[in-house]
Amino acid sequence: MKIGAVLLCGGHSQRMGYPKALLPFGAETLLQRVLRRLEPISGPRVVVASADQKLPSLPQDVLVTRDQRQGHGPIEGIRAGLQALVHRADAAYVCGCDAPFLKIALVRQLIRRLTGVQIVVPVDGPHFHPLSAVYRLSVLPYLEDLIAEGCRRPALLFDRVPTCRLPVAELRCVDAELASLVNVNHPEDYVSALGRAGLGIPADFFLPENVSE
Repeated sequence: MKIGAVLLCGGHSQRMGYPKALLPFGAETLLQRVLRRLEPISGPRVVVASADQKLPSLPQDVLVTRDQRQGHGPIEGIRAGLQALVHRADAAYVCGCDAPFLKIALVRQLIRRLTGVQIVVPVDGPHFHPLSAVYRLSVLPYLEDLIAEGCRRPALLFDRVPTCRLPVAELRCVDAELASLVNVNHPEDYVSALGRAGLGIPADFFLPENVSE
């Protein structure tokens, strides 16, 4: 089974106040870092951006696709990414571009559970991690139905197709601190992630005034 990767970066980054895909992270951007950490994936890597979004330079083997329908949130991004993988992969690990500590071992652990189901999604109590999950391409018709119904929440898909809801505790064997599930949503998260990686805020990069290193 060939597994691809889908990275969503078409959000408005309203909480960050700066396009997350372009955030400096050492010698690369946040998007470039996550792409690099997914290099061991057997299938193609796809970046899903909004219609006019600017992207950093990407490796030549990375596919770029765009959201076709605005206002549908991540569910449209997942659909667009999986659609780009038709005839190229059987399933895909889907994540946001803001997961700087993603571990490929966690991705492989999710893939191992993709037997007899169409989705494997980590769950932490009542909370799902739909942007740290593995989806078979066979869910595409169901995503189309949800979009046609005006639904924006990927979690609604889990009740429509066979889904393995994997407790995050079962992922600690490959990612003890569940660092792969850490997202960078606010300026404070960005500063914290840089510190965790042993990096400082770039001298020429300006964060909102209420955030400091």
